[in-house]
Amino acid sequence: MRTALFCHSLLSDWNHGNAHFLRGIVTELLRCGHEVRVFEPHDAWSARHLVAEYGPGALTWVQNAYPFLTSTRYFPDIDLDTALDGIDLVIVHEWNDHALVARLGALRRRRRFALLFHDTHHRAVTRPREMAAYDLSDYDGVLAFGDVLRRVYLERCLIQHAWTWHEAADVRVFYPHADSDRGGDLVWIGNWGDDERTAELNELLLE
Repeated sequence: MRTALFCHSLLSDWNHGNAHFLRGIVTELLRCGHEVRVFEPHDAWSARHLVAEYGPGALTWVQNAYPFLTSTRYFPDIDLDTALDGIDLVIVHEWNDHALVARLGALRRRRRFALLFHDTHHRAVTRPREMAAYDLSDYDGVLAFGDVLRRVYLERCLIQHAWTWHEAADVRVFYPHADSDRGGDLVWIGNWGDDERTAELNELLLE
């Protein structure tokens, strides 16, 4: 199967935790023998901040853990017809511009490929107008990171089909390293910041 993934960034995980899960998805598809093309905006803010803080070489850091991952950094006027030539499945992550989401839907009307919207956030609940502005009328379905989110899409008639597709860390990369010289009593794996669950984490974990 030939798959294309449109995401905010595969190269940078600067304040962009989804990159970890997306890298794992691409890795799994490749290891199963599928062809994968990844597209990300050339000026993705996560990549810009990473370079500003650590220098241009920071964008190659991901290759240490994922030497086989590649990404095409595209401009807004990308020729989608050419980019998706021969593609069977297109997955569009929810951190994409509304215009790109709509353009891919329009292309789906005249091209034969499966088109799925991948939602790994809670904006459909907390910012419903923002998410309702995405034109998913030509999409085949939504891959939602939780069952509650899946039901939101169906109950609000935002899409006809939706499936629960949980996020997960890639255990080929994220596992205890016996030779690590880093000490400590706790390893935190999860979301942090933006005042989301900060009080609960302070009360139940840190304090």
